[in-house]
Amino acid sequence: MTQPAFTADVYQNQYLAAGATTVDAMVTVTATGDGTGAVPAGGAPSAAEVIMIDCSGSMGYPRSRMTEAIKATGVAIDTLRDGVLFAVVAGRSMATQVFPGNGMVAASPETRAAAKQAVGRLTPEGGTAIGSWLSLANRLFAGVDAQVKHAIMLTDGRNQHESHETLMQVLRTCEGKFTCDSRGVGGDWVADELRAVASGLLGTADGLEDPAELPAAFRSMTESAMGKAVADVRLRLWTPASSTIRFVKQVYPQVEDLTARRVDVSPRIGEYPTGSWGAESRDYHVSVQVAQGSVGEELLAARVSLVDGDTVLTQSLVLANWTDDEALSTQINDRVAHYTGQAELASAIQEGLAAREAGDEDTATAKLGRAVQLATESGHEQTAKLLNRVVDVVDAPTGTVRLRRDASNVDAELTNVRSVKTIRVKKS
Repeated sequence: MTQPAFTADVYQNQYLAAGATTVDAMVTVTATGDGTGAVPAGGAPSAAEVIMIDCSGSMGYPRSRMTEAIKATGVAIDTLRDGVLFAVVAGRSMATQVFPGNGMVAASPETRAAAKQAVGRLTPEGGTAIGSWLSLANRLFAGVDAQVKHAIMLTDGRNQHESHETLMQVLRTCEGKFTCDSRGVGGDWVADELRAVASGLLGTADGLEDPAELPAAFRSMTESAMGKAVADVRLRLWTPASSTIRFVKQVYPQVEDLTARRVDVSPRIGEYPTGSWGAESRDYHVSVQVAQGSVGEELLAARVSLVDGDTVLTQSLVLANWTDDEALSTQINDRVAHYTGQAELASAIQEGLAAREAGDEDTATAKLGRAVQLATESGHEQTAKLLNRVVDVVDAPTGTVRLRRDASNVDAELTNVRSVKTIRVKKS
């Protein structure tokens, strides 16, 4: 697979008022490549895929849920390139391997057909313990040599047969070992659990209302995984001795706080994981605390690099200039303002829905009203539509809303799981 070419563009207002010590910058990272998916020289597989299907008893009600999950798994298997290693796992109270009998096998016409035959015999029974599913996937990935390791996890219910602490511990164990896209189907999955899996394993999370959506969703996730060319790209930040990183967040295509995942390379250099890349673009918010400078002074606040191992793929600079020109220092970069609002939007939705679940209607109304206001201001139409499922909007510009009494569980969970999805700043 052809190595993507990376660029990093910094957007900021580098002018600070006298006494100011915070520098905010948006870094747009773009990777371009042909996405041919060829197996690299030497014959080693470029990718490995584990598909985890919920086979708990609830997947049988209605029967179409299990039928579509089986069909979707077949679609994903057919989407794998020849030579890609893969395995299928059935998720119940314990995980069991469906295909092959053990380990992983290279995709070929013969193994695809055998895998689909094995998947077609699956029946719904038992409970849900997502951590055990992920643990089996981790063991499978540990036994293979592949550049990109990706998993799909489908569930239709709450993770009720193991503790939350167990799931979190498993996610910590799996972190950095593979990426995972999580999906919920039906009406009983929990957005917080799907987002925890996606966040811990640098994937995506979403919910599907209709089981008929599963085949297209599985195809999309598998195609995306097959398009990845670099497995472990890291955002490397250098700061001078007088500066510290306040936070690092991915802000597009979804909000993900990377601050706590810093790995120190040296006292002045830290790296933040970004996962695997194909031909795509992402935005990051980097906030730096700098020492107070004098009017007219210029400072290199941070050097931003993208690295693959020891190879620097691209780099850019974050600058600070102190000025007594108020017209310069009070300008807020439009991208910084936009994504700050998008991060607040995600928090408002999650906090509002948590308050709603806890029965705190006043807090829920206030938070979800603020979310409606932010979604309206930023032009985030999809989020606005989702919010309309849980609140009646009286006046969007002021965030005046009433909680909907007829909102279903899936309405709330869809709004929650998609709360982290962002849109790019509108071009003027």
